[in-house]
This record gives sequence, C-alpha cells and structure tokens, in this order.
Amino acid sequence: MRTRQSPLHAPRTTTTTDTTSPDTTSPDTQGLARLGYEQELHRGVGPFSSFAAGFSFVSILTTVFQLFGLGFGLGGAAFFWAWPLVFGGQLLVALNFAQLAAHWPISGAIFQWSSRLAGSAFGWFTGWTMIIGQILTVAVAAIAVQAVLPAIWNGFQIVGGPGADASLASPTGAANAVVLGLVMLVVTTLVNIVSVRLMARVTSLGVAIEIVGVIVLIGALFFLPQRSAAVVFTTAGSTSTEPYLWAWLASSLMAAYVMVGFDSAGELAEETHNPRKTTPKTIIRALTVSGLGGGLLIIGALVAAPSLTDGKLATQGLAWVITATLGDVFGRLLLCTVAVAVFACTLAVQTAGARMVFSMAREKALPFHRTLSKVSPRTGTPIAASVVVGVGAGLALAVNIGQSAIFTALSSLCIAMLYLAYLGVTGPLLVRRIRNRGRAFEPGVDEDGKPLFDLGRWGIPVNAVAVVFQVGMAVNLIWPRPEIYDLTGHSWWLQYSALLFIGGSLLVGWAYSARRHHAEGPIRLGEVPTTGPTTVPAHAGTPVVDAV
Repeated sequence: MRTRQSPLHAPRTTTTTDTTSPDTTSPDTQGLARLGYEQELHRGVGPFSSFAAGFSFVSILTTVFQLFGLGFGLGGAAFFWAWPLVFGGQLLVALNFAQLAAHWPISGAIFQWSSRLAGSAFGWFTGWTMIIGQILTVAVAAIAVQAVLPAIWNGFQIVGGPGADASLASPTGAANAVVLGLVMLVVTTLVNIVSVRLMARVTSLGVAIEIVGVIVLIGALFFLPQRSAAVVFTTAGSTSTEPYLWAWLASSLMAAYVMVGFDSAGELAEETHNPRKTTPKTIIRALTVSGLGGGLLIIGALVAAPSLTDGKLATQGLAWVITATLGDVFGRLLLCTVAVAVFACTLAVQTAGARMVFSMAREKALPFHRTLSKVSPRTGTPIAASVVVGVGAGLALAVNIGQSAIFTALSSLCIAMLYLAYLGVTGPLLVRRIRNRGRAFEPGVDEDGKPLFDLGRWGIPVNAVAVVFQVGMAVNLIWPRPEIYDLTGHSWWLQYSALLFIGGSLLVGWAYSARRHHAEGPIRLGEVPTTGPTTVPAHAGTPVVDAV
C-alpha cells in the first residue's frame, strides 16, 4: 500500500538522544503506517490510562458538582430522569464511536472519522466545531474549581477576600473563578507539554482518586438518608415558573454536559498501545462507569440533602450537601477529591483538544499549521497545539470577568458544539451504513488477531436512534432560553448567544476554509483501507505506562 508523503509526514532526520523515540518495528507503529501516517507522538498510554482519558473528560465529580444546582433548581428532584435519558442516547453514540475507533485509530478522531465518511470539506467543519467546543469546555471545566476550593478553605476566595460571596452567580465569585481557573490552566498546560507519560500518570492518578471519592461519597450519602429515593418522582425544589416539561428539558443541560468526552480515548489512539483492541472498550467503559456513578451520586444527594425547599440545594449545590451532612472535616476531605477530579478533567479536555488541533494542522487544515503540527522529539507531545488550547481557554475564561451571568450560557454553548461535532460523525456514518446495506466496514482484526468491534446487523437501528437523539439534544441545548442564556433578564444578545456564536464560528470557518482551499487545494488525508490489518506482527517489547 502506498503511504502519502508530504513535508509534514516525510521521515524525520532530527537527531535526538531520547530513548523513548517511537519504535518503527512495533505493531502499533506499523498499524499507523498502514493508515498513512508516521509515528510522531510517543505511545505511553495503556488500557487504564486510555479509560482515564475518557472518564476524566466526563468527570462526574467535576460536572455534577458544577451544574447540580442548576438542574435541580429548574426541574426539582425529578430532574434526575434526564440522566438515564441522556445516558441511553449517548451510549448509542459511544457504540458507533467504538466501531470507528477500532477501524480508524487516529488522533483527532472526530475530524478524521467525519472526513473519511463524508469528505474532507465536511470533516473540516466538524473538526473546526469540535476544536472550538473543546476549548470552551476546557474553560468551563477550569471554572469548576470555584465551586470547590473556597468551600474547602475560604482563603481560596482571593477576589474580595475570604468573606466575599463565592457563588459563581456573584461578581466576586465569577472574578475569582477566572483567577483560579487561569492558575489551573497554566499547570495543565505545563503537564501536557512535558511528557505524554506524565500526562497519562497524572490523569490515571486523578481518576483513581476520583473513583474512590465517588464510591465513598455515594456510600456516605445513602448511609445518612433524610428521605427515600422515591423523591425522584416529585418536583420538590423546582423554582421554574415555566410549564414543567420545558423546565425539565432545560434541566437536562446538567446531564448533557456531564456525558460528553468519552471519545477522548480515540483522540489518544496514536499514543495508545494496541489501540484497535483497547480504544473501543475504553470508550464504552468510560461512559458506562460514569453513567452508573453519576446516577447514584444524584440520587444520593437528593436522599441526603437536609432540605429540598429552602433554596440552598439550588444555589450551593452538592458542596452544601456534603459539608452539611458529613460535617466540616470529613466533608472537606471529600471535597479535596473533587478538586483533584476538576484538575484531571481540565487536563483531559485540554489533551483531547490539543490532539485535535495537531491532527488538523498536520493536514495543513489550520492557520500556522507548520508550527501547530510539530511534535517535540524529546517529549513526544504537540507543544504548540497544547499551548494554543490553553491560551484559548484562558481567553474564554476572561469573558466571565464582570459578566457573572455568562457561566451557564458558556456551559450550554460548549456542549451544544460538541453535540453538533458528534452529529458530524454519526450522520455520515448512518448514510454509509444505509448505502452499504447495513455494513459500515469489512471485517478486520485487532492487534491480537481477534475480530474488531462491530455492531453487525444492529448498526443501522443503533446509529439511527443515536442521530435522532443528537438532533433533539442539539436543538434543546441551543434553544434561546433566558434561564440558561440570560440570567440578567434583559440582554438579548446573551439569550441568543448560542445561535450567534455558532453562526459566527461557522461563518469564520467558511471564510478561512475557502481561502485555505484556494491556497493549498483540497485536504488529502492519509490513504486508509476500509478495514484493519488482516495480519499482525508479533508484539514488540514496548513498555506500557499505565501505573497509577
């Protein structure tokens, strides 16, 4: 098979003494070569680290803590039922992604998959949407630190001093969130550029701590009940004046925000050992573990909260439940695990965004592509791409200064863009299945010679329901609700900010892509077969970095 050669993909002649340089004889490297790419990123991600990448992006401790109050305030206790609905829909999406990851294990997965299914022009817009959504998600994840650190120690409330209002809806809380978030972004950027192995170790450690924290927290909440779990069949605590169905749909923002990012294992495919075997499993596992843990955490909070009607659960969220129920000392110890989860989540989202930028840049698909596509021969990481994502998230954070009402709008907007990007994959995949009478790929084998993950005859129904779900959720997320997009009640541009921002982003993307096409010609991806390798070389003795 011919392998595309370009200045970006031609064999490198860089002299380096780094002993971790890619092994060209390993089956992973040879498998990537069959897809048309040279091994530039270092493979330092094992099965647990691959799972950790997706689980950290989802990060139920981070995201449930962030938006529990919003979801509960809108839908009351019954807002819980948005969780299984979103989980079921996203599981169908994850099953489709798992099949794609088995056949096309390439960095920048969403861009690569969409391009190979619908053409590089369509794939470019999918990747562009994904990059912007990921950058915004990094910013929103970093903001979550404000919901945790001041509750652990009021000295973390720097803006206005320890006695100031730490709520994200207040001017002092919003400004302090920017300060703490920027500090976190500096640290996550440094970890991302130092080494993929350091990133994998830090993420794995963070996930291990988060899982322990989730288990302990769920057990503690259920051990100290104030009411039965039947409370989820009531609307107790809802403060919305809208008809309940509309309030409940708005409350689903919380579940929609939590259950994204499971595809991050696919973003790290070029850094994962045995990606055809490992990545499909970790994509599904990251979502299912998060779905189960998050659902129990929500029920536990509703069962153990001292009150559902005094307004504190809607305004102070899970941090109040923990400290009020478990006491200051034990409660703050558990909040420390949440702080670790927030850090791991921010790191994972930034890592995924950097790989997306790198993947598009090496195809000459982004401005300054020569710089953004460079991989450090010493660290094996795309340094410039990591910095760009960190800086972009910092700029997105800065808009929260003086605009405390923008947080929920930013949260909904970033998730809406991720849903649109996901739809840019599952939509073309459904068309491909229908055209091929249900078959998306020819059968192939993984690195162990076993059949690749495949949905078989269930491909079309699973794919079709996933697309319907994604379209519905995208409309639900973008809908210009004032309770989500305009908490001030008088800023029309905030209420319609999702439509304006997404429309503006696509317009800017169209202008750049047209100019790029005129200067560079069409994007030509590596020549990719429609199936995995039918024969696999014996495993090389490359060490797997998967320690916690």
